[in-house]
Amino acid sequence: METNPFIASQLYTNAQAIARPAEAAADSETGQAFAAIADDFMATLRAGETTAMEGMAGRADPQTVVEALAASELAIETAVAVRDRVVEAYQEILRMPV
Repeated sequence: METNPFIASQLYTNAQAIARPAEAAADSETGQAFAAIADDFMATLRAGETTAMEGMAGRADPQTVVEALAASELAIETAVAVRDRVVEAYQEILRMPV
């Protein structure tokens, strides 16, 4: 009897999800949280860029432009800090003895 590797991998994945429903739910929630954070980050950057362009065209007051750029800067600094922590954690895992 020939086994289809694609079906076997699906069965294995389903068995893992049934065996660990709490972990699967946590992974799904974590993925959704990261997606929401990424969407918020991109919205902040787009709003800052739009406000800056409006400021250069003379349609936005300087205070609004400064506030939007400060929010964008904070979002970028936060993203870089998170990235640095993830890289640091990954490097720490690589240094663990096997």
